[in-house]
Amino acid sequence: MKVGVKVLPRKEVLDTQGRAVEHVLQQQGQEGVSCRVGKYIELEVPGQNKEEVTQQVKKMADYLLYNPLIETYELDFHE
Repeated sequence: MKVGVKVLPRKEVLDTQGRAVEHVLQQQGQEGVSCRVGKYIELEVPGQNKEEVTQQVKKMADYLLYNPLIETYELDFHE
C-alpha cells in the first residue's frame, strides 16, 4: 500500500522558507498568497489492512519522519 506523509511546520513556528516564497510571489504580483513549505514522503508499505499500515506508518513518523516540536504530519493513502 502506498502512503504519503505530508510534513509541514507548525503554525506557531516561523516558516522562513514559506515566507521567502511568499515574498518572491509578491514581487511577481501575486498578492495575498500564503505559503508554507514542508516535505512529502511517499512510502510503499507491505500489507492490505489499512489500520495495521496506519499504525506502522505512525510509528515510522514518530521515530524518524518528523520533529513533533516544530512539525505536524498527515497521512494520504493510495491503494
